[in-house]
Amino acid sequence: MSEPSTAAMPPRALARLQLHAGFTLDDAASQVDYYADLGISHLYASPLFAARPGSSHGYDVIDYHRINPELGGEPALHRLVERLRTRGMGLVLDIVPNHMFAGPGNAWWMDVLRHGRDSAYSGYFDVDWRSADPLVRGHVLLPILGKPYAQALRDGDVRLAREGQDFVLRVHDNALPLAPSTEAVLRRAGEPSGVLAAHDATRESGFHALHALLEQQHYRLVLWKLANDVIDYRRFFDINELAGLRQDRTRVFEDSHALVFRLYAEGLIDGLRIDHVDGLADPHRYCRQLRHRLRRLQRQRPAGAPRGPAYVVVEKILAEGERLRPAWRMDGTTGYEFMDQACALLHDHAGEGMLTELWQAISGEPADFAAVARAARQQILVDSFEAELDRTARALFDAARADVSTRDVSLPAIRRVLVELLVHFPVYRTYAGGLGRDAIDEAVFQLAYARARRHVRIEDRELLAEVAAWLGGQAPRGLPPGRVRQARERAMRIFQQATSPMAAKAVEDTACYRYGRLLSRNEVGADPGHLALDIPAFHALCAERARDYPHNLLATATHDHKRGEDARARLAVLSQAAVAPRWAATVERWRERNAGLRTAIDGAMAPSPADEYMLYQSLVGAWPLMLAPDDQDGLANFRERVAQWQRKALREAKRRSRWSRPNEPYENACECFLAALLAPANGFATELHAFVQRIAAAGAANSLVQTTLRLTTPGVPDTYQGTGFWDFSLVDPDNRQPVDFAALRDALALDASCDELLRRWRDGALKQRLLQALLQLRARHPAVFAQGGYRQLPVEADGSEAGNRLLAFERRLDGRAIVVLALRHTAAVLLDAREPRWDDAAMAALLPAEVRVGGLTPGRYRSVFDGREAGIGDTLAAAAWLAPLPVAVLEPLAS
Repeated sequence: MSEPSTAAMPPRALARLQLHAGFTLDDAASQVDYYADLGISHLYASPLFAARPGSSHGYDVIDYHRINPELGGEPALHRLVERLRTRGMGLVLDIVPNHMFAGPGNAWWMDVLRHGRDSAYSGYFDVDWRSADPLVRGHVLLPILGKPYAQALRDGDVRLAREGQDFVLRVHDNALPLAPSTEAVLRRAGEPSGVLAAHDATRESGFHALHALLEQQHYRLVLWKLANDVIDYRRFFDINELAGLRQDRTRVFEDSHALVFRLYAEGLIDGLRIDHVDGLADPHRYCRQLRHRLRRLQRQRPAGAPRGPAYVVVEKILAEGERLRPAWRMDGTTGYEFMDQACALLHDHAGEGMLTELWQAISGEPADFAAVARAARQQILVDSFEAELDRTARALFDAARADVSTRDVSLPAIRRVLVELLVHFPVYRTYAGGLGRDAIDEAVFQLAYARARRHVRIEDRELLAEVAAWLGGQAPRGLPPGRVRQARERAMRIFQQATSPMAAKAVEDTACYRYGRLLSRNEVGADPGHLALDIPAFHALCAERARDYPHNLLATATHDHKRGEDARARLAVLSQAAVAPRWAATVERWRERNAGLRTAIDGAMAPSPADEYMLYQSLVGAWPLMLAPDDQDGLANFRERVAQWQRKALREAKRRSRWSRPNEPYENACECFLAALLAPANGFATELHAFVQRIAAAGAANSLVQTTLRLTTPGVPDTYQGTGFWDFSLVDPDNRQPVDFAALRDALALDASCDELLRRWRDGALKQRLLQALLQLRARHPAVFAQGGYRQLPVEADGSEAGNRLLAFERRLDGRAIVVLALRHTAAVLLDAREPRWDDAAMAALLPAEVRVGGLTPGRYRSVFDGREAGIGDTLAAAAWLAPLPVAVLEPLAS
């Protein structure tokens, strides 16, 4: 349960904006009126600090002390906030404490390269200065060479150069500083031109001179392909250019957050989103320290700034059954778990068996996603995190050698048990500290231990138990101060920071691109092995959130999603009983008709059956509602988008291609297959379009339900940029395309009836109007949504299927109740429908007239979307309100 330290009146609703050189702070300011009119209370900005030049996302920070000049700098931030305040709005900022860009422009990093361990910033970065490799020990490894070291020198890829009055080592676009002692020698060596000539490695004497110079630096240059094997600093996932920071050190925390604290104290920001909190050494300490500092600054905020505690959420992937720790004093997570829950609710168990059989028959892959994820973890450990695995194993080895009773343990044995622990770890990470593991972490670890024990060698089981003790089973503070305690604390920290990126890379970025039963469930924070969620379980999760984290962010689309919210909603229709058999038959027909378009590559067909099936799903999910099969320009644009997704998907799956070793023949064959599919002469685009039209209305109905749940269940809704209209985007960069704000503003200004919006539903104005209606409802009743309870309303269905279709609940505070009705699994009547609504006969098939919702507060209510009013007793006939939309939100009228 969240502690009372969190925001008493949080933001009503957030709108996420991705800022970059093409969409600056001033551009954001120009859209404030649109968002205010929509009903948004706070803009939610991507990272604003100075980032790598040309950054499209801002997560590659180079300077925590400046607002990015490419976004307009701090003056532009002031202009944005001034505009927000005129509309009564606020600003929530995404910050990146875990890592920085490790390269030019980052003064801290460059100082470490210049001075090594003597740098004032050497303790800022998570560098292993104690590497087991004597060539690397005490140095920073830079995997930036495109060729083996000696060849790179001889080919002139590494050269001594002058920049102003300084000598530097230039490697491609990188200008690396020299250690002061070596630069001083060069300055005394004569004319600069002569010094440069003497270090020209294209000549034999120059080669030896340049090599000797490099050997005296505080870094070592190596081939980029070696990074995953030998890198000696913690990275963000496996990205060499993003180096981990030591936020567990007070000086680093204060230095990297100084601007955050000033902006908050000056009233320029009102809340924070903490990126990748699980990457930090001690998330619990970090979050409490952050909350404490922000609370102390509250009294300094100017009179015009919102009062109350700062709103702070953390980006955290929660496994099934896992909960955010109350002791962190956060307002919640960024909402991946809600995205999973809302999406699963739209899926239907009825089609699960058929979809599973279809996937197995086509792919030959296991039906069990957990098995796919374990295999991905095993591969990722070797291919992407060998250096991290080695670092963790050596930390455990040091812990073993520090204690005389375990000095006979070998490094290979430790590595064996460590691999099994990591492969079978059920959550992203644990949070053991000086007191060891708490009860929650102990349960997690025991599960991992039990699974690992079944797979380790019999002779390694005793060691597995020892390792479990070192990793928090035995409290380090229970040991006397000294080497044993220090070694175990270090091993525990390194292990816990390693599990999260390994899990993310294995599950999100590998297994989710291999397992293709139904791609709408392959999403960040979701378990593709769990297809659907029943209504009672969804109610229970909402009630729990209202009790424990009522201000948790609620997201259905993000800058990291793999498919847009409406693409997932459409694909969910394939799981319904009325559609799954048709889908299976359609896929078999498509595979047969397109067999001649596949190409033989190295004795196998391209695309593979699994890749072909996942391509069909992506085409169905992403097909734009307004795209006609004879629109050649539109088809070309669509093909380009899907080809971009396809190439990324093939590389992320790491089976037939990968980022480090692209299999261009296979990738090109797959792209040719896609081009042939959508070629005008083939006619497949017409068939694809026809199938999408069959399920489009049912998909739109799902989308309207999803939007309603995001805006009415406990939490703070997050509306991702551009999703006021239908969102059929694919994974980034497709989900970060420019937003057509002019079209959004024009649609919002429409004076259109509900009937007209339904007739023109394909343009997205219907979804936008529902979004606006619900946002404005939240504005009229902020306390109900911020502080009100959540109660499931009983559905009296007399045993009919309607009880499995109708979701009914209320949000209540001080006797005022807002009633929400939502109808799911509507494909039985919306298949082939022209619009996402039904006539009386269709409604009767879905929801008989005798189905009633009980437990209501009698009074007069108004339908938020279409304005209908009626008196209601303690029950209502659901069918009377669930027309024309699959949702109804009833607002009590003043008596």
